[in-house]
Amino acid sequence: MKQKLLIAALVLLVTMACRLAFAQTTPPPPTGDALGMHNMSAGSGSSVTAPGSLGCTFCHAPHSGLGGVTPLWNQQLSQQTYTPYTSTTYKQKGNTQPTLGVTSSLCLSCHDGTVAVGQTAVFGKIPVSGALNNIDVLTTNLSGSHPFSLVLPIKDSPDLAASLAAQGVTADPTGAVKLVNGNIECTSCHNPHVQGIDTVAQNFLVRDSSNGQMCLACHDPARTLTGQVNPLTGWTGSIHQTATNQVANTANVGVYPTVAVNACTSCHMEHNAGGPSRLMRPATPAAPGVDAATQDCISCHGGTNANISPLPLNVYGEFSKISHLLPAGSNLHDAAEPAVLNNNRHATCVDCHDPHSGNRLTVFAQPPAIRPPQSGVEGVSAADGSTVLAPAVNQYESCFRCHGTSVGKQVLIKYGYLPTRLVFSGDPLNLIPQFSPSSTSSHPVVHPRSSPLPQPSLLTNMLNQNGTASSRLVGSQIFCTDCHASDDNREFGGAGPNGPHGSIYPHILERNYQFSQAGVPGGPVTNTFPTPDLSPLGPYAMCAKCHDLNNVISNASWAQHGRHISNDGFSCSVCHTAHGMGSVNPSVTGERLINFDVNVVGQNNGAPISYNHATNTCTLTCHNAAHNPDGSVSVNGTVLPQVMGIKH
Repeated sequence: MKQKLLIAALVLLVTMACRLAFAQTTPPPPTGDALGMHNMSAGSGSSVTAPGSLGCTFCHAPHSGLGGVTPLWNQQLSQQTYTPYTSTTYKQKGNTQPTLGVTSSLCLSCHDGTVAVGQTAVFGKIPVSGALNNIDVLTTNLSGSHPFSLVLPIKDSPDLAASLAAQGVTADPTGAVKLVNGNIECTSCHNPHVQGIDTVAQNFLVRDSSNGQMCLACHDPARTLTGQVNPLTGWTGSIHQTATNQVANTANVGVYPTVAVNACTSCHMEHNAGGPSRLMRPATPAAPGVDAATQDCISCHGGTNANISPLPLNVYGEFSKISHLLPAGSNLHDAAEPAVLNNNRHATCVDCHDPHSGNRLTVFAQPPAIRPPQSGVEGVSAADGSTVLAPAVNQYESCFRCHGTSVGKQVLIKYGYLPTRLVFSGDPLNLIPQFSPSSTSSHPVVHPRSSPLPQPSLLTNMLNQNGTASSRLVGSQIFCTDCHASDDNREFGGAGPNGPHGSIYPHILERNYQFSQAGVPGGPVTNTFPTPDLSPLGPYAMCAKCHDLNNVISNASWAQHGRHISNDGFSCSVCHTAHGMGSVNPSVTGERLINFDVNVVGQNNGAPISYNHATNTCTLTCHNAAHNPDGSVSVNGTVLPQVMGIKH
């Protein structure tokens, strides 16, 4: 008897322990009717409530509901005409309207905000208190909501699951996300009877949507179709798909705990999006006057969202400096715009970064291959300036979208003084011929350094902004961003973001580079720096990043460098072009990047401005001094014999 009592006691203890353990675990999501906010009875916690316990009768009537409408519908239907979603990349063309009394129109009878909640067919107006939350009111403008009630048949696209158009079924392995009569309707994604299937995003979703699972039921990042680009390519393993930054619900980047778990909803909203095309989230806090694509990025990359931890670097803050032009007014970015941007100069985040395939920069690799934050972006071939590369392979191909053959480029005051070069080919703002392998000389951006002339001033390692040697070799090739970059970038000793977002220096240069100027060509030169600081903190700091300026003024390559730089204080920009000379000229060969700024340099008695490499002499007038072919200099008619001196 005692043994039986002991066994019974043990069974009771085990049972109680199991029940206690079960009570302390997260309960499974509901599977039956659990109306949640749709139960508008008094005390239900809904934002709209009515006296008593009316339960289902807000939507359904057991008898005498709206005729011809199933399932036994009670709420008065909205008679509105809706503005549907559309965009330049949306293939389901057509101005569709939800069929009245069927599927999605039933939801809109409350959620378009034009018919009062509780306006029933059977009971008339049920007295209610409260109102729908703003996020639950879609209005009649559905352009900011995911498209539904499409014009059938569904048109195939590389970013869609193959089964969607071919078989009329989604790729959701659970089968919860499904087409309704072959179409996408509200109930494809929402179950109006069960609020908490997804225990975090309790928005009546048909399944758990963490990690983008609902989106991936219809959208496929890995699919390829011949001749078509999948805009989602590269998503798997990308930084936005894997980022572990913690986010609070108030961060406005989704309701899940991390960027990765929010996945698609970090950047896109299913309803009431800030930008109608591609359903982009608005910035938090809002950034007035900024295009929708940039607004979307600011929430995380604006440096002010305290609800994200760790907070990404403040990229948007760089645009308060001399920066790339953000879209405004009529020069907005569009995902369908051509790679070569003609007459539409702008640089929104997604012109240079693909948010689906971009990745974190962990290693500062040697050029020219494009770096991980720009993975997946379009580019333009340096061979012809028009062939589209999707994706770009080299960084400069991305830059040539705007700084190549495109027409309508502008010289804007905000970027500072721009020299006018003696020799240029066609469009002086087209950098492709300037960097071409056929150019007489150029900085080695598009091709490795190939000059047969010695380069005695070149350093082994590029210098950090504080003058110490960085890990980057000067090497045989450089990036565009080795010169054009944020002045506080991480790669060279700062604490800010890398890339040419914005700089305190003209032309978005990473470091100081002063341009000498003159009132008239050949006249007195301004912006001079006699005995300049030749360190990476001085007026020619940009050049000092790769060149030992002490070697330059030692006249190691030209006998008069020291005089022109140290004594007269002239900038390198008077005689040298920063990019390259892409056109052949009999007077100026372009070797060693020599291509005079004709705003500063004038003719000598009408003779063409020239440079003779064989004798290292110039024929020109500068700072009121006539430089003669024999190497002498005439000032006010007095000849001062100054042999220029040849050093190779």
